[in-house]
Amino acid sequence: MKNKVIVHNTIGEEFEVDTTKLIWRPSVYGVLIENNKVLLSKQFDGYDFPGGGANMDETLQETCRREVLEETGIVVEVLEPIYCSTSFFNPSHSERHKNEYWNCPLIYFFVRKIGGEISKEGFDEEERGYADIAEWIALDKIKEIKLINSVDLVDNEKIIVKAKELYDKLGI
Repeated sequence: MKNKVIVHNTIGEEFEVDTTKLIWRPSVYGVLIENNKVLLSKQFDGYDFPGGGANMDETLQETCRREVLEETGIVVEVLEPIYCSTSFFNPSHSERHKNEYWNCPLIYFFVRKIGGEISKEGFDEEERGYADIAEWIALDKIKEIKLINSVDLVDNEKIIVKAKELYDKLGI
């Protein structure tokens, strides 16, 4: 068993942390594609897939639906998982959690819109400080924007490709 892991924070700094300080925090994301565009949450100076931490009383699918609704205003049906990874993360942007270190399983689901309109009404007080209204980004422009998340660019591309394959296959 490891005694230490490398953790990254919100601005990408990395540092070593004792594993006894880690908190288990699964994070779930929704990948929604329509008309060759993907819906992304605008956060800080870039974008991320809408999502966040699972509550203890939620299934992963419930977390996905809740997080997408909170961050985008869109109601989704969760169809299937398309990507999983792990991130050791320090939420340095969060006043409430900045001294925590998370072991985050990252689960990305392909989702389909079933209602709602883009809004930021679901933002909590903290999100109002760093997030803005979600945007539809053309798939061919993804490499031109800054993605702020725990997976690298290659993995972001895999997520988009898998979601686009499902979108085309299902004829959504």
